Amino acid sequence: MKILKTNNVLQQSILVAVCLLWSVAAMATDKNGKTRVGVFDGHGGAQTCVWEAVDAIKLDPDMTVRTFTTSDIANGVLNELDAIIIPGGGGSTQYLNIGTANIKRLRAFIESGKGAVGICAGAYMFSDTPNYACMRINGAKAIDIEHDNRGHGIAKISLTDEGRKWFPELANRSLSYVLYYEGPVFVKSDNVKIDYQTLAMMESDVHEEGDAPENMTNNKPFFIANELGKGRVFSSIAHPEATPGMMWMIPRMVRWTLRMPIKSYKDRAVRPNLYNKEILMTKADLKKERGYYDTLLYGKPEEKITALDWLQAVRSWDAKRWVQGLLFDDSPLVRIRAAKFIAETDYLHYLTDVEAAYNAEKDARTKTEIKHWLDDLKALLP
Repeated sequence: MKILKTNNVLQQSILVAVCLLWSVAAMATDKNGKTRVGVFDGHGGAQTCVWEAVDAIKLDPDMTVRTFTTSDIANGVLNELDAIIIPGGGGSTQYLNIGTANIKRLRAFIESGKGAVGICAGAYMFSDTPNYACMRINGAKAIDIEHDNRGHGIAKISLTDEGRKWFPELANRSLSYVLYYEGPVFVKSDNVKIDYQTLAMMESDVHEEGDAPENMTNNKPFFIANELGKGRVFSSIAHPEATPGMMWMIPRMVRWTLRMPIKSYKDRAVRPNLYNKEILMTKADLKKERGYYDTLLYGKPEEKITALDWLQAVRSWDAKRWVQGLLFDDSPLVRIRAAKFIAETDYLHYLTDVEAAYNAEKDARTKTEIKHWLDDLKALLP
């Protein structure tokens, strides 16, 4: 068993204890001994959220990952999976796209002893929220749903004792930071009697957009986890998979649902110190962000680089949709900066694009620079 590289005795002790605790647990695997994870890819799921969930699972050498659709569920794909992820996007829309008969299949899948992770809208879909299409499988309900568009940015969280057991890499931090994007505000359900344990608490007060009230998000659960029949459900109101240095938290959640032992991930992947402060987007930031997107389209090379510097610094949610083509910009400086942006934001979905940019590059210096960022991105993978 590989132990995390750390000088912190508490972290090592927690990791060893939890590994021993679960080492006898049954591990669901394919014929190659790997756990099979499926990410739902259907109407209502944001495309980038699907991509990022898939990429997060790739950090775990003991897992394989694929996407699946509504028709796949009906055609029996759950027989080929050990755990599922419902990604961010729109929970009720995903519910409608899946269909009630397939929802029952998903629930039976979990209750049989399998795992389910819901991220943001996926967690919403797992909840018992009144007047919202949901599965009612995590014991929580969302409140203040009329202000769901309350805002986004890098939010601060604190781990509970149980959370420190499962995320020992963060055990010595009083606060950690994860990208939040208009996720549900959870409290205990009034109707569904499912007990959940809270592994992390939201500490940021997000209310900049949509006339949302203050002091609604803070001091509410950030990660919750519960039993369902023989299976387990993990719900995250936000997006570790979209947070550089924190993507590894998603396969760790899958491990919790399947009672698998904790596994350490590469130092390149586990970088909680990348963010050490809250970065919540203001209305002024959003206006500036939109202006910088125009700059990426029409600006001079130095202006494009300035735009990318700012978008990366504030961890712009949508910037990842704009940076791909800049790998093939006329300016070599922009091409290098785009490769740097992708590598430093851990955006594995564009790995093949960075490879293509490297292979197509004619300028020797630029080719060397792009190769550096290509190797850095590849270093994320086991």
